[in-house]
Amino acid sequence: MTVTVPLAALLLAGAAALALPQAALAQSSAAPGAKLEQVATFPHQVTGVTVAEDGRVFVNFPRWTEDAPVSVAEVAKDGSITPYPNAEWNAWRNARKDEMSPGDHFVCVQSVVADGRGNLWVLDPAAPAQAFIVPQGPKLVRIDLKTNAVAQTIAFDETAAPQGSYLNDVRFSADGRHAFITDSGAKGALLVVDLESGKARRVLDGHPSTQVEKGVVVTADGQPVRRPDGRGVEFSADGIALSKDATQLYWQAIKGRTLYRIPTETLVTAGLNGEDVSSKVERFSENGVSDGLLIGRESGHMYVSAVEEDAVKIRDLEAGPTGEPTILVKDARLRWPDTFGEGPDGAIYVTTSHIQDSAYFKPGAPAALPTELWRITFEPKAKPVN
Repeated sequence: MTVTVPLAALLLAGAAALALPQAALAQSSAAPGAKLEQVATFPHQVTGVTVAEDGRVFVNFPRWTEDAPVSVAEVAKDGSITPYPNAEWNAWRNARKDEMSPGDHFVCVQSVVADGRGNLWVLDPAAPAQAFIVPQGPKLVRIDLKTNAVAQTIAFDETAAPQGSYLNDVRFSADGRHAFITDSGAKGALLVVDLESGKARRVLDGHPSTQVEKGVVVTADGQPVRRPDGRGVEFSADGIALSKDATQLYWQAIKGRTLYRIPTETLVTAGLNGEDVSSKVERFSENGVSDGLLIGRESGHMYVSAVEEDAVKIRDLEAGPTGEPTILVKDARLRWPDTFGEGPDGAIYVTTSHIQDSAYFKPGAPAALPTELWRITFEPKAKPVN
């Protein structure tokens, strides 16, 4: 099944909730040589994006405010989407949950990541509306990109994904043997997963580095982002990135400004063995409020989603903790830049999930919230390299 949605229809569907002042629409800027272009528009709330080594682009749609008809999709060059790897894996519906086994269907997918080894990994926290976890639903699914078939499913039990958790994003060790996952739920944590055995261990569970930061209020359009009952954005450990040499894992909470890191060796040895690794956590620097993180394969620079500023920033990690993120692109259409992917040509893809425009925070917003996929390209001399 291929789903193609005209841009005009999307604009009409979300016009009331997503209307921007004309002055805001004119606010757009980019670093020299960087160019922002729209790749696709979607009729549903998108979060994750990834690009495989052959250039194929994949996205995912979590069941946050609607019972989305597609969870994981491949994006064609014309912007249309096709459920991936097939319709059956995408057939779960909240209304039919008693008819479908959660272990072999996507329940509420939060992220997709291509590992550069011919696989697409799908992280499913299985918590529609970020609420109650569907039993036997949390999982990490590996899809073989050559056969377009599921090759492995790692199920997470309640010790790895207890009620209240929300597995958010994932990165993979350089040797392809381990996965590192952030949990942005009520009690933040990291997960370390042995991909061969399926063994998973929660680490830094409740540690200050994985929790929301006190005193931080997430804003958008210059105003606090709050639900009608006064609750704000409360996401814990979320953005995650692996250093260019794969020796350091970075992360931060959305409701937070601080960027932390820990040696990956510590996670795959002491962490996976159940030991306390808190002494190895380093408070690296501050990014400001951010959702997605990505460290470029070639440059080693960190891309930062500046959700409060409708911007994507970049920071030179070699500058150390004193270096600060600077604006790469800023555009009023970047409504909550969410997740990054890097193409084989070095282009940076970013989704805009419009969290501040969703029915959580704007009761009059459509349940099926229109969102977008963007690409940042660089002129040859402008491409950030060391």
